[in-house]
Amino acid sequence: MTLELCVLLWAAEGQERALSEYEDAVLALVPKHGGRVVSRVRRTDDGDGPLEVQVIRMPDDAALAAYMQDPARLALAEVHARAIARTELLRVETIV
Repeated sequence: MTLELCVLLWAAEGQERALSEYEDAVLALVPKHGGRVVSRVRRTDDGDGPLEVQVIRMPDDAALAAYMQDPARLALAEVHARAIARTELLRVETIV
């Protein structure tokens, strides 16, 4: 069963650019695991909401697990810890 995920990301203080660069790198790995980045948007105001919201499709739970454990992704764990204050991962379905 195909998984559809909504990822909400909050940047650590002053780390907006680092968050974007980190996400550029790790999202490039999604196709390697059979997935696809459907949408990636960024907040344009100074609100408290997430800086970035993504919709990602993965073939199944095994593909998601493989992506999460990808050595290239894990190698960036220090960057993730510095750049990202909070992440929420929601399983969703497209309505429209």
